[in-house]
Amino acid sequence: MPTLDAPEERLRKFKYRGKDASVRRQQRMAVSLELRKAKKDEQALKRRNITDFSPDQASEKPAKEVSLTLAEIIKGVNGSDPVLHFQATQAVRKMLSRERNPPLKMIVEAGLIPKLVEFLKSSLYPCLQLEAAWALTNIASGTSEQTRAVVEGGAIQPLIELLSSPSVTVCEQAVWALGNIAGDGPEFRDVVISSNAIPHLLALISSTIPITFLRNITWTLSNLCRNKNPYPCEKAVKQMLPVLFLLLQHHDSEILSDACWALSYLTDGCNERIGQVVDTGVLPRLVELMTSSELNVLTPSLRTVGNIVTGTDHQTQMAIDAGMLRVLPQLLRHPKLSIQKEAAWALSNVAAGPCQHIQQLIGHDMLPPLVALLKNGEFKVQKEAVWTVANFTSGATVKQLTQLVHSGVLEPLVNLLTAPDVKTVLIILDVIAYILQAAEKLSEKENLCLLIEELGGVDRIEALLLHENRQIGQTALNLIEKHFGEVGDFRE
Repeated sequence: MPTLDAPEERLRKFKYRGKDASVRRQQRMAVSLELRKAKKDEQALKRRNITDFSPDQASEKPAKEVSLTLAEIIKGVNGSDPVLHFQATQAVRKMLSRERNPPLKMIVEAGLIPKLVEFLKSSLYPCLQLEAAWALTNIASGTSEQTRAVVEGGAIQPLIELLSSPSVTVCEQAVWALGNIAGDGPEFRDVVISSNAIPHLLALISSTIPITFLRNITWTLSNLCRNKNPYPCEKAVKQMLPVLFLLLQHHDSEILSDACWALSYLTDGCNERIGQVVDTGVLPRLVELMTSSELNVLTPSLRTVGNIVTGTDHQTQMAIDAGMLRVLPQLLRHPKLSIQKEAAWALSNVAAGPCQHIQQLIGHDMLPPLVALLKNGEFKVQKEAVWTVANFTSGATVKQLTQLVHSGVLEPLVNLLTAPDVKTVLIILDVIAYILQAAEKLSEKENLCLLIEELGGVDRIEALLLHENRQIGQTALNLIEKHFGEVGDFRE
């Protein structure tokens, strides 16, 4: 399932050190999100209980089905008897639906995929179509090489045609197979899109559709939104966005989760991509879902709103207007570390905006939970909180900086100077220097220096003179010489 790791490796507005708006956004390595294939395997195992075969299929003979060897399967699929086709294909599907070590490689190497694809076209035998689609779904849930074998076997177009099947079960299985193919990566995602799958998928959605079917469609749509090297084409995004907006109004947590993940993929990029999503009017609902008690809904809704505030100041203001700052304080205190971290990352990007955004941050009483995280949070969360403070200081007015200092931020920042992370220590040193410069303008520098000394800050900064990282040592030396007087030769 998608993970919530390393927000510092995703898009971040970068205002630290006072860079202007044109370079605020620093593109970092995109967070890697696990493919949902693992979860689909779990669901496929549950699907072994399906018994909804057409009544005209008199070929169900469990004893024979279970006992077929690979040689008998190959002979059965290559023969001319539809009954043997069904028995052999069902035997393949059962083998591939085993909980442990399904023989995907063996089935691919046996050359069975072309026959399975051929059986997808057997409209007179919907049970055969179902078994073939099911087997191909499970093969496509394997490695990229195995998914490629399904694609190169010609499965995509027949699967799309099955989206018009009168059998709901067959149709749903085709949706699932296409979802696994699209989930492999941008190459096959784009093949599915260029094969005109999206209009057929969207046409399936109705108020009477079974909930399990709608879950599969939503998940498949999310895979068609996933990956950004390259992004899905603009036409595809425009087709899917109105439906994703509607799916976000659903009550089912799985549907909400996958709809939110889809939007998170679409907002993980440039301002224009973010704008496409924001312009649908989806932000108020996303913020509402950020209050969900269900982690599978909270996680992707928070991720999506976090992505949106990496955008323009206007897009960030729209997120603020939708209420994100009212929700973030409780998320900064969330019992789950990953949520705290993601919330702090989102807050750091709000703080990277103009002083008007910073004022709204203060007005929503964000400083107390921010200081609490700096004091007591896990280090991964503290790093995000440090970024928030850095962005805050570089864009704040003098009055806002005074409020920051009065919130008690200096004590935890000074304590974090012993952190085992070079970047974090350098940021804190720069933050302290920036605040001291502002205090100098107010003729308050002496008082601030005394406060920092009382907090043990001078001792910690002096200790950094001997740090193994030369940049930290030099930054600490510059800070002491400029603001705390001459300290002698602390360096070798």
